[in-house]
Amino acid sequence: MNESREEITRIGFVGLGNMGWPMAHLLDTNYTLKVHDAQTELAASFAAEHRATATTSLREIGEHSDAVITMLPNGDIVREVTLGSRDGLIGGMKAGSVLIDMSSSAPLGTRQLGKDLQDHNISLVDAPVSGGVVGAQKGSLSIMAGGEADQVARCRPVLEQLGRAIYEMGASGTGHTMKALNNYCSAVGLSAACEALIVGDRMGLDPAQMIDVLNSSSGRNANTEGQVAQDILNRSFNVGFTVGLMAKDVGIAAGVSEALSMETPILTSTRNLWRDAEQLLGGSASVAEVVKLWEEWNNRELGTGPE
Repeated sequence: MNESREEITRIGFVGLGNMGWPMAHLLDTNYTLKVHDAQTELAASFAAEHRATATTSLREIGEHSDAVITMLPNGDIVREVTLGSRDGLIGGMKAGSVLIDMSSSAPLGTRQLGKDLQDHNISLVDAPVSGGVVGAQKGSLSIMAGGEADQVARCRPVLEQLGRAIYEMGASGTGHTMKALNNYCSAVGLSAACEALIVGDRMGLDPAQMIDVLNSSSGRNANTEGQVAQDILNRSFNVGFTVGLMAKDVGIAAGVSEALSMETPILTSTRNLWRDAEQLLGGSASVAEVVKLWEEWNNRELGTGPE
């Protein structure tokens, strides 16, 4: 059998945050699993609760694994844990192994990392996800995979443990590009809904009725059907995805556009808007709280009604 198509049986998992923990849990019954997190006590807790072992050494993760999955805040951190000179994955990963980056990373950085790993005969598949913490817990994530076709095929059994739909997007970096563009479209939909609600409220429209109309008309989107009614109108703002993460992903999408020298005015405006939201609300705020941006600009809370 060709070395690049050998079956993956041993997995290293780096990054046990809100998404990483439930994702790693879905793998622990079918694979030999070794885990690592910058918070060593988190990895130890995971190992104590699951069929896995924890290590503080990234090199050891690499030595153990046919494939290493990274679920980290950004591509710069992925690059550091992979190629870091002190204790990087690269010190232990064997020729023929594969890095599966499921983080939301910048596509051009992904392509460069893939080239750097090729020098060591290590493959890279970028496989970011959509579906949030609930999707991670249920194994129902949508996964957008980029990389060499044979390596994506090799990783598919692993990805199928984590997601209900695996989309093969193309060459290296296309998975991360698709993830950023998806979140850009989500950001636009949420922003437009909040803006429409503020304007309609000022004219005397009932925000809840506005959402009912939108959801039975052409203005509906995933946000109007979900978190606007569930988390914004009642001001619970109980959405796990944060303003900082949305600002990052829209920024990644804008960065791709700029690198390609393209004119994308809506994307640029949306990036700037979410930067403003992060500055005003803080990166840890729920994306549902973005409505407060319009409330601040217009000096009125949604639901106030006409003056």
